[in-house]
Amino acid sequence: MMSRTRMRPRPGDVFELATSKGYAYIQCCLKHPRYTYLIRILPGMYETQPSSLKDLATRREAFFVFFPLGAAARRGIVRWVTNEALPKWAQKQPLMRLEGGSAPGGKVLNWRLWDGGTKETLVQKLTDDQKKVSIAEIWNDTLLIERICQGWKPEVDV
Repeated sequence: MMSRTRMRPRPGDVFELATSKGYAYIQCCLKHPRYTYLIRILPGMYETQPSSLKDLATRREAFFVFFPLGAAARRGIVRWVTNEALPKWAQKQPLMRLEGGSAPGGKVLNWRLWDGGTKETLVQKLTDDQKKVSIAEIWNDTLLIERICQGWKPEVDV
């Protein structure tokens, strides 16, 4: 049996995150050399652990985000529960959005679509599909929990 306090997350690891609205589940996708761990936020909030985390891990995520998963595991913020196969679309870095520039007051003027490596494409106005692309940011546990509880989606921040 594996330790419930796994310190070095691996691709496919599923962690439980306690929130004020129940449990959320996140899955480790990869470790980016600059941005820390890329995680996928699995859909739904749960009063108790779902009977099949394998089935949950096959579903489309609410969004991707970078998160210091190893530190969160060491501090007991998240609890390792299992390792499940990553869906094909989550096995590599997805296209993500980076803020291109902003006006006074914080309004984003344009975005860069980023492949996770060296390719970025400047976009003045996002299409409806591009608005759904996850934002390449590193979140702490407070922001992650807040956004999950709000039912936040990337298209809210355009």
